Amino acid sequence: MNSGDKTDTENTTGRDEEAEAELEGVPESLREETAGDDPVLEEHDRIAGLEEQLAEARQQVLYAKAEEQNTRRRLEQERQKAADYAATAFAREILSVSDNLDRALAAIPGELREDEKLKGLVAGIEATGKELEKVFRNHGIEEIEAMGEALDPNRHQAMVEIPHDEAEPGTVIEVMQRGYMIKDRLLRPALVGLAKKAEG
Repeated sequence: MNSGDKTDTENTTGRDEEAEAELEGVPESLREETAGDDPVLEEHDRIAGLEEQLAEARQQVLYAKAEEQNTRRRLEQERQKAADYAATAFAREILSVSDNLDRALAAIPGELREDEKLKGLVAGIEATGKELEKVFRNHGIEEIEAMGEALDPNRHQAMVEIPHDEAEPGTVIEVMQRGYMIKDRLLRPALVGLAKKAEG
């Protein structure tokens, strides 16, 4: 390439840059009208269109990833909840066994508990009850505090009102059947007797 050709190329490049600078801020409609006559402008618009499509595609990918994470998190929460409460129905049935053990112990008079012939039986019933309580704790099943508490309709079920000179009305003074929670959910309410103001 001779010096004359080189000078022509440099001049052309300079004119292209000048034309690009002049087109900054030109309305799109006007540019479309002249694009067919200017290869540089046509190429510029094509690249701008591709960049816009790429930006939209990236945004869609971000939305899709966010939705995937939300779905995964929701499924994990549902799976955990199902695992936490899977034993609910079975636990309710086992509570009946615990109730029967309590009744059996309560039915044994104090003097018979000291009888050598019955000591082994009483000890066995008590040990079985303690083992059940351990199993309950291991599965997130806890007894509801009731005795001496104010009535909580979310955890206690009042069965009777009992006149009482000292306890505040509405206070639990008798537990007829123990209540239980499994995690943060009510498994069975405590059946209770409430104090009421003594007449006279």
